[in-house]
Amino acid sequence: MTDTQRTILAPFDLDAIAAHEGRVIVFADKDTPLPRAIKRADKLTKGAVSRAIGSEAFDKLKPGQALSLAWPTGMQAEALQIIRMPRKPDAATLRKAGNAIGKAQGEKPALICADALPPREIVQAALLRAYDYQAQKAEPKPGFGPFHVMLRDPDAAASDTAEAEAMARAVHLTRDLVNAPANILTTTSFAARIEEMRALGLEVEILDEAQLEELGLRAMLAVGHGSESPSKLAILHWKGSDTAPLAVVGKGVMFDTGGVSLKPAAGMEDMTMDMGGAAVTVGLMQALAERKARAHVVGLVGLVENMPDGRAQRPGDVVRSMKGDMIEVINTDAEGRLVLADVLWYAQEHLKPAAVIDLATLTGAIIIALGHDKAGVFANDDALAAAFLDAAATAGEGAWRMPLDPAYDTLIKSRIADVKNSGGRPAGSITAAQFLQRFVKPDMPWMHLDIAGVTLTKSESAHAPKGASGWGVLALDALIRARFETG
Repeated sequence: MTDTQRTILAPFDLDAIAAHEGRVIVFADKDTPLPRAIKRADKLTKGAVSRAIGSEAFDKLKPGQALSLAWPTGMQAEALQIIRMPRKPDAATLRKAGNAIGKAQGEKPALICADALPPREIVQAALLRAYDYQAQKAEPKPGFGPFHVMLRDPDAAASDTAEAEAMARAVHLTRDLVNAPANILTTTSFAARIEEMRALGLEVEILDEAQLEELGLRAMLAVGHGSESPSKLAILHWKGSDTAPLAVVGKGVMFDTGGVSLKPAAGMEDMTMDMGGAAVTVGLMQALAERKARAHVVGLVGLVENMPDGRAQRPGDVVRSMKGDMIEVINTDAEGRLVLADVLWYAQEHLKPAAVIDLATLTGAIIIALGHDKAGVFANDDALAAAFLDAAATAGEGAWRMPLDPAYDTLIKSRIADVKNSGGRPAGSITAAQFLQRFVKPDMPWMHLDIAGVTLTKSESAHAPKGASGWGVLALDALIRARFETG
């Protein structure tokens, strides 16, 4: 797994600006008093910094953006990165600055002259952006160098910075899991990785196929009939309070060929990311355990593989869910909702939760609707949805609420069974959510997050380089802090 680089806090020392051999990061703005770090750097470079700040290039920068001076005269640094920063920056600007720092990070340590700036958002964003998946390289590149952060009061920032590192580790874990190829990360190896998390204080339970059959999770099991990899349900408990738990359910389809309803070959290699909901759930549980969250949260991940085989389910098959509803399989590529249906019901029956949230790379339709910048939010509870949208905005992760309405149920009405698993192309993400809602008990607060568009991106996102983003760990942690944490 990726090693998240360290953050080293130190008292502010002007002399360190001249002596540091890596990159030095300073902050300034137009028409405001220059911070002491800028003044020292300007003196060392014989006015080059003040000329840069007065340039047209700096004038065009938006708050949080940067320009760099390579090998500045009078300094040992390989580069001086000047970030435009207003006197009273908001969290989004601090994150943007951290993103610029992390994007430019190399093997050498970086010296961040934060001084009186609040470091939490800057450090977390820098750590999140300085990520490069190297696990499958024959000769992996060296890791990123640490961030040395000079502060007016480093002791006061120690706790916040430690939490920022913990959140970055959790997001990096999520990205590693999503990036891992399906022959490396199987249902079995993923379950083994989850079992290792007992060392963090999590209680872990792994249910095998025989146990799932006895419990009646036959819709989930039907998805994995065509695979040599055994289906499993992994359950991670974090009991940081005595309240009823929040249940977080993640879709863990380790690879999705579409089954008998085979996907087109072009782009199928990206279906290693179809376990993105499970990856976010596991990353979230690690974050809660590392920061000792005062909340009761249970993560449940249904681990299956959807393959074509002589035993694979077929279009037209009817399967019985754990709830008892009979589901007509119209399209074997609409498999994630079968997994979630059973795991959602299991969570409610066995945990008696206060609320349930599920995450899934569920539909291509959500990408058509929202692109790759926002996840789709479906909920039967307005307060829960509003709290999550606020949390996502706080974390800087895009989300947009989508409708639920009984009118869409006609699209998934089955002639021969209780419901069918696909209503076709019209309103595809909505009918998928309507299907899932059948497996949510009356009066149970529930939210479904369709993360198909945000889990794996072809270009860099707000926090990440292209590839797996880790979207959702930060937003869900912020939601838990705001709504489910006690004390």
